Amino acid sequence: MNRSANPSGRPSVVIVGAGPRGTGLIERIAANAPEVLGDLPFDLPFDLHLVDPHPPGGGRIWRAGQSPLLWMNSTAEDVTMFTDESVDLDGPVRPGPSLAEWARAVRDGEIPVAPGLADALAELGPRDFAGRRLQSAYLSWVYERSVAALPPTVAVHEHRQRAVRVSGPRDGRQQVHLAGRPTPLPADLVVLTLGHLEAELTPEERELTDFAARNGLTYLPPAFTADSELSALGPGEPVLVRGFGLAFVDLMVLLTEGRGGTYTTGADGQPVYRPSGREPVLHVGSRRGVPYHSKIGYEPEGERPPLPRFFGPEQVDALLARPDGFDFRRDVWPLIDKELGFAHYHRLFTAHPARTRMHWPDFEEKYAAADPGSAALQALVTAAVPDPADRLDLEALDHPLDGLRYPGAEALQDGLRRYIEADLARRHDPAHSPDLAVFLALLSVYGQLVRIGDRGPWWHGFFSYLASGPPGPRLRQLLALSRAGVVRFLGAGTTVTADPRRGVFRAESASVPGKPVEARALVEARLPQATVERTRDALLRALYADGAAATPTGLLAVAPADARILDRSGLPYPRRFALGPHTDARSGGAFARPRTNAPAFRQNDATARALLTFLRDRAAPAAPRPAAFLVRPAPTPEDTHAADQ
Repeated sequence: MNRSANPSGRPSVVIVGAGPRGTGLIERIAANAPEVLGDLPFDLPFDLHLVDPHPPGGGRIWRAGQSPLLWMNSTAEDVTMFTDESVDLDGPVRPGPSLAEWARAVRDGEIPVAPGLADALAELGPRDFAGRRLQSAYLSWVYERSVAALPPTVAVHEHRQRAVRVSGPRDGRQQVHLAGRPTPLPADLVVLTLGHLEAELTPEERELTDFAARNGLTYLPPAFTADSELSALGPGEPVLVRGFGLAFVDLMVLLTEGRGGTYTTGADGQPVYRPSGREPVLHVGSRRGVPYHSKIGYEPEGERPPLPRFFGPEQVDALLARPDGFDFRRDVWPLIDKELGFAHYHRLFTAHPARTRMHWPDFEEKYAAADPGSAALQALVTAAVPDPADRLDLEALDHPLDGLRYPGAEALQDGLRRYIEADLARRHDPAHSPDLAVFLALLSVYGQLVRIGDRGPWWHGFFSYLASGPPGPRLRQLLALSRAGVVRFLGAGTTVTADPRRGVFRAESASVPGKPVEARALVEARLPQATVERTRDALLRALYADGAAATPTGLLAVAPADARILDRSGLPYPRRFALGPHTDARSGGAFARPRTNAPAFRQNDATARALLTFLRDRAAPAAPRPAAFLVRPAPTPEDTHAADQ
């Protein structure tokens, strides 16, 4: 380290965001430090500052202080924060327990936790969906373990505040300014691991907000549902809901069970909802008009599709080498379509050969030779797979209600309930295991797409619709709420308008033309699209104003190799990094399914090694070895700022 830039001679790294992404980065710093720092005298002492108004580990989204009714949408065995042999990384693999394995270790007395938490974990099985409070406890434990694994000369400082600005010369020491703190934190390196962000309202959302204010209505714009103020939605009141993904599921839970409703089991074994009388009536619609597909409810068995096959590193290299660039729909999507089809048919032919008319090697050879989406490919599938229900049609999956018209609202309710029942039956029946193969292919595709950066919101929505839907029990509850009249379906192609003459919101859909639904309340059930221009995060806005680059869809542009933030000429800032959904290298989630070569783990590893290499290469001459010490000092009053992020 240049002593003129750092008179104390002690380097520092500031990580802004202490949720699972920041925690995962610390785990990788601890894993890589011995190798990267090597024989550097005294293991290079440095300060690690963690800035977040919420407790580390869970951060805001996975904080313990939210409703115990809210679940994860992944089973306990499918959630891990640790690398394994599948992850393609330069650093060392440091295995650790999945959520399910951690829960078992707690029950076996191997990991001590508070008595109340131990009770909550007593019944959590590998295929169960944990509550978010349990996930928060797991993430907190991962954080503590990761901090403990750091070299003893690293001091960790927690700051329960919001970072509002980063300043400093391009290749000089940075300063991180915190709300409520008069002096900034000095930083040789800054990493943003911000997670999901709030956004300023779009023009349409501002118009709807103003319309609601003028007419005494309720309008809730996009937000993290657990943070939404739902008290304005009164008992029995019709509420229009735009969005049918996971944000809607949270909304549904908080406005039903969260208001005292209960479920019993009917004679047919299905849940029956008993209203409390405090629920509003939710009229829900979206572009597709249906909820996200249920999580698959059976274990993978047999041979897995050999992925990637048609969309792997070779194909990505070819796309990136094009001098005139490429278009996602024209150049990338056909490769993804063929990759997903390959996984589907590999599973169908190897696990369910009686439903095919060709030997797999023959089909595979012809499939590989056919162009994506070509007539030859369609003819091959038609000849080899006699039942249309066994053929993969991604267009039909993406538009399940296209062309369907219902004579009235009640016919639509019946039709949608049948659709959801069929989806539940299929996603829990191993006879349809090609669906699981497509899920695995989607994970593989996502891992490759990280290299080509952000390609717009459509792909992420499609991925979530097929691969990141709610637990099966939630859809069974949705059916019970529909039968009880607490949830009403609007259909596909839902549009919402403000009616100034009647002073209400009006929803219509293509599924029941000419049958509008009126309400005095409208909820946008989706996360805000927090672009760098529209985010409410002051730090990210300031970076953009100072010259950081953004993609056409408004995400922060970072270098694929190590997540350094790029300026508008495409050059990386040497000392500024960013990881997570606010960047064009967003990778699906900060934690992942085990043994899937998770992109987030690969990114965390590359960034951790870049941080440590930077510190090593700029290390000052060694001072006398200090006594080993760990970690964080007690928070000062200025460190306990309780502002939300």
